[in-house]
Amino acid sequence: MHILFGLLSGLVFGIGLVISGMSNPAKVLNFLDVAGTWDPSLAFVMGGASVTTFIGYRLILNRPAPALADVFQMPTAAQIDRPLLVGSALFGIGWGIGGFCPGPAWTALPMMAPGVLVFLPMMLLGLWLGSHLKRQSSGDAAPAAS
Repeated sequence: MHILFGLLSGLVFGIGLVISGMSNPAKVLNFLDVAGTWDPSLAFVMGGASVTTFIGYRLILNRPAPALADVFQMPTAAQIDRPLLVGSALFGIGWGIGGFCPGPAWTALPMMAPGVLVFLPMMLLGLWLGSHLKRQSSGDAAPAAS
């Protein structure tokens, strides 16, 4: 049952990314180009997502437990540290250069656009390299959990 609901959630998320235009790197890059051909429409997409998330968290976290799990799995880290800042900067740079973030890149894969065919392998390489470097810096020999 968890797999089915995970699949349905991912499908709804992917359809939303395609409908909103976030799987089109030109639309994303035009949103980031405030001095040129600025397209503010993605601000409305992000604003709508933020409002929906804010309301959703307020409603759902009032429940004793999630519908399909025993407990809520919430992040516990509250500090802003170097890994968070570096990761955020790398994410933003990748988004600005490629016009993709991870979710929309996967939804653009069926279009087989040259940009996504370069972006996705490089993203996966970066994820692997990041986890490898994090393991090395912490002295942990075991693979990092995803």
